[in-house]
Amino acid sequence: MVQISTSACLLGGLLGLFLLTPVQVAQTPANMCTPLKTLNDSLSHRRRYLKHNFPIKYTIRVHQNEVFKLSNISRMRLQVEGLDELVLQRLWFQVNQGVLKKIIRVMTERHPSRPYMTELERRFKDAEGVFVLSHHAEVFQQELPETIQDTWDHLTEEPDRVPQSRWRFVSPKSLMDNFCHTMHCLFSECFATTEVQQNYCSVSYWRKGRKKS
Repeated sequence: MVQISTSACLLGGLLGLFLLTPVQVAQTPANMCTPLKTLNDSLSHRRRYLKHNFPIKYTIRVHQNEVFKLSNISRMRLQVEGLDELVLQRLWFQVNQGVLKKIIRVMTERHPSRPYMTELERRFKDAEGVFVLSHHAEVFQQELPETIQDTWDHLTEEPDRVPQSRWRFVSPKSLMDNFCHTMHCLFSECFATTEVQQNYCSVSYWRKGRKKS
């Protein structure tokens, strides 16, 4: 009887751990979804404010690591075995913090798209604040994989120390397209629907959407 009771207790404990597992490994905290969806609402107007209100072929200078595409995410996942999604999410915030500032910096106070961009930046900061508060402080002190750390270090370089070869000229609209696509990829749980599961990390998904529009 004692053996049976002990086995039952062990089994119950294992089942309890099993039931807790989905909560422990969830990549995106539930409270992140509201600010990210609000951010996505603003991004849905990016064509109007970041293409129509700028000269044709207008570009701004950004660091090559700020041209953060779906292909960058795929490459990092291949380079670092078992890469934690949280690391990529941290990098996403770091990259786009600089991108938003650079776009706003080229706009005059009376530029018709400046209110839109400042509101977008405010919503981004709201999402970043929730992201930080949703994780223990120790998470942000952990050592990053070498590949990710190199990218992080380049992003935080002083502009006058960046070699000319590392600068890229990109349109504001393209930068915000990257912003949107990578957000859906890295925080896909917030944008999942009841329909067939979409692969937001696939370039073909976004090309298909562009053809429809």
